[in-house]
Amino acid sequence: MAAPAEPSGLTDEAAYAACSEPDASTKDFIFQQTMLRVKDPKKSLDFYTRILGMTLLQKFDFPTMKFSLYFLAYEDKNDIPKDKAERTPWTFSRKATLELTHNWGTENDDSQSYHNGNSDPRGFGHIGIAVPDVYKACKRFEELGVKFVKKPDDGKMKGLAFVQDPDGYWIEILNPNHMVTLT
Repeated sequence: MAAPAEPSGLTDEAAYAACSEPDASTKDFIFQQTMLRVKDPKKSLDFYTRILGMTLLQKFDFPTMKFSLYFLAYEDKNDIPKDKAERTPWTFSRKATLELTHNWGTENDDSQSYHNGNSDPRGFGHIGIAVPDVYKACKRFEELGVKFVKKPDDGKMKGLAFVQDPDGYWIEILNPNHMVTLT
């Protein structure tokens, strides 16, 4: 009896063959947000704005359900509409926003933590941030005390890094122009 084949990924042809042509009705769809649950919004907002340079676009509170949503993105704060009736649809029309969800009281619960998806059972992996210079960004992160999962020269994939946010979620730090050397 022959040994089973070594597992492998799809060939390029098989990957493209598995895809369908997008339906015309999806032409105006955008990838709008990724949501992460956070324990302490003060720590998370500080990290994503001061460390990663994102901008808080809008905050929503839901008192009856005891949670808040914070939408962040790489947008110029001067472009954010001042009027809430304009700001809300503007916020939800931005591409690739980060939605931080805070369930009230978790910041005071020492036993509360969220699963980052990188230990068993594995699931969610990471978000990615493109930067002009991975080494320069990582030098700054190191000076700011950011926790690293992987520094740019660690492991086999050189020139990209992984850092962790206050809740332990992984963030890939990459330069788009150098990704071709990794593939």
